Amino acid sequence: MKPSHIAFAAVTLCLGSATFAAETIKIGALLPLTGGSSPLGLAVRDGQRLAVAHINARGGVLGRNLELVELNDESKPENAAQNMKALLAKGVVACSCGVNTGVVLAYQPVMQAAKLPNIVPASAGTKLTKAFQNAPEGNYTFRVQASDTLQAQMMVDYAVKKGYKKIALLHDTTPYGMGGHDDMVKQLLTHDVKAVSEASFKIGDTDMSAQLAKAKEAGAQVLLVYGIGTEQGHIATTGAKLGLNLPIIGSWANATDSFINVAGAHAEGAISPQTFVEGANSASGREFEAAYRAEYKRPRITNPTAAAGGHDSILLLAAAIRQANSTDGPKIKAALEKLSTPVPGAIATYKMPFSDDDHEGVNLSSALMAIWKKGAIVRAPL
Repeated sequence: MKPSHIAFAAVTLCLGSATFAAETIKIGALLPLTGGSSPLGLAVRDGQRLAVAHINARGGVLGRNLELVELNDESKPENAAQNMKALLAKGVVACSCGVNTGVVLAYQPVMQAAKLPNIVPASAGTKLTKAFQNAPEGNYTFRVQASDTLQAQMMVDYAVKKGYKKIALLHDTTPYGMGGHDDMVKQLLTHDVKAVSEASFKIGDTDMSAQLAKAKEAGAQVLLVYGIGTEQGHIATTGAKLGLNLPIIGSWANATDSFINVAGAHAEGAISPQTFVEGANSASGREFEAAYRAEYKRPRITNPTAAAGGHDSILLLAAAIRQANSTDGPKIKAALEKLSTPVPGAIATYKMPFSDDDHEGVNLSSALMAIWKKGAIVRAPL
């Protein structure tokens, strides 16, 4: 071989090695970036991007940078399976995906077949981490959001503790709303309480007069509402128009901008279970807040629980990939189930957050009740 050819081959090899070294580890982010649930999807993405920047600034994982592969699911279950296949085609090794329960349920079989680990940052449907619990290949769905079961427990317990005897239940007709309703009914039974009225509403409904009239006629003292933020906002405004002034304890979407943008001043005093609010007690929580303010220049964190869930899901995936020393799906899953090193996140410092048979990363110790006060979401009084 001529010297010039040898030199060319050496350069080619070096360039090839540099290209290989620069390959990113791709994490899928299938979220609603447009449409009614987009405030939550965009908030999750805010948190994800902060975590990726934080990790990459410190050398990445296994000597490689993380890369978010973002895709808009438009909150459409009918497109979910195809969207997940599109992410797989782009080479993702794990995912931080999920805002709408119905969408996640629709693409879960694709993820399972591909053995693709997913840490759900926002979807709360209880069944998500249970659907494949007994699958022979193992369960590839994890979560860092308060499940519907946990939220329902917190909502009902808070109402009972506050002395409300006559409780009205309202929920939307999506899988999310119906699952939350069922969980609230079960939790009421633990207190030997039965709701004085129950009513449902559809996504897009703006006039909740019929549902609220039913609650009023039953003598309700408080409304427990399971639905996304927009419809919860219309419940608040309709109640004000009718002069009901019933306290609202809503599911976690109550703390989103889609709620306050509709409810306006009538949001004041609305309560909900959350995993994160500003004014964190932990150093890692305060670090997340500082990074958020520095990056996004906003007066407050938009949809804080969603942003924190997006952030922490990336940190946990990075920890699992590092521990597994691999981007192989089954090895990442196994590492998530046996994380050996604590992971300081916005929501909590995760110490063995998952196990073989429990993929819920949030429990009562890492959740809180929050309240709208003067246009901000803060810790609710006990």
